[in-house]
Amino acid sequence: MSSGMEQVSTADEFERHRSYLTGVAYRMLGTVADAEDAVQETYLRFARANVDTRRDARGWLTTTVARICLDELGSARARRERYVGPWLPEPVVGTDLGPEDRVTLDESVSMAMLVLLESLSPAERTAFVLREVLGLPYGEVSAIVGRTEAACRQLVARARAHVRERAPRFSPDHAQHAGAVDAFLAACSHGDVAELVRVLDPEVVLRSDGGGRVAGVARRPVVGARNVARLLLALAGRHDGTMRRRPVNGAAGLVFESAGTIVGVMGFAVAGDRVTEIDFVVNPDKLGRVSDR
Repeated sequence: MSSGMEQVSTADEFERHRSYLTGVAYRMLGTVADAEDAVQETYLRFARANVDTRRDARGWLTTTVARICLDELGSARARRERYVGPWLPEPVVGTDLGPEDRVTLDESVSMAMLVLLESLSPAERTAFVLREVLGLPYGEVSAIVGRTEAACRQLVARARAHVRERAPRFSPDHAQHAGAVDAFLAACSHGDVAELVRVLDPEVVLRSDGGGRVAGVARRPVVGARNVARLLLALAGRHDGTMRRRPVNGAAGLVFESAGTIVGVMGFAVAGDRVTEIDFVVNPDKLGRVSDR
């Protein structure tokens, strides 16, 4: 009887932290599937470890899931180097990964920021997320990454400089962001190149992820308002379906549906009233978990 009670207590304690752990793992790995696998492995280790839940269970779980993700990042990096075309994160639609456990700022989970984090080494990415997003002290970062505190400070400093140099321009105002996405949607619906160009930043970047499985998808980023506008309107003209504004990775984005199936998800970075970056996921492998909820 006592063993069963302990198992229930362990499961209940873990469930209190599941949303938080998924958010941490997603920021480190970039896909919901990999994040859920990491969280499940964390649970198995938690159950075997017989952790005293009266102590800092969240700290133990954070350390464990971060180590699992760090191990996974090495093999994931190798797989993504062989990927056909730009690799984009698996989008999260209609949820912000839990309001209470969101892990600080929305921009830390934006499509554009996750793309930027892909350019860091596994150690840099892990140290950056642990320190800059989670706010862990360097002693804990050192224990997780397996390097000295001084080395971890260098990792974070390099990652911070890289992010500062390349971070997308964005509007922290959600209403302003949503307004720009609505203007983008209206321009696409009207099929007007000039109208769409006015919504786009002159140096806007469009990244499309078809994984080599979708015809007509650009395999390199497209730059420039007129180039992006013409490409998007040409694609819209060839495909029937609906576009709806939905939360994508914590901010306004678009979901594309055709014949009752979600065929694309678009995330945006917005500065002022113009779109600066567009991340368009059409790879079916990354849309299977997406629901328009």
